[in-house]
Amino acid sequence: MGNWDLEGLHVTGVYMGDFACSGRVESSRVKYGGGIQHTVVLDQPLQVFSATRDRVLLDHQHVVKIQQYHQT
Repeated sequence: MGNWDLEGLHVTGVYMGDFACSGRVESSRVKYGGGIQHTVVLDQPLQVFSATRDRVLLDHQHVVKIQQYHQT
């Protein structure tokens, strides 16, 4: 696992610059142009405008905290 690949880890971040979120990284990928993006399965659903999301695509620069995932 490279340092950009956060698959299986728990992250806290800011989705779209406005919505605090946390959850388990389902997958990490290198986007076209070289940026990193993570698919995050949220701990709790997130209300984003008129939609409720249980997963978000979180750009790596918006990840605030990374820790080992502990399933409860």
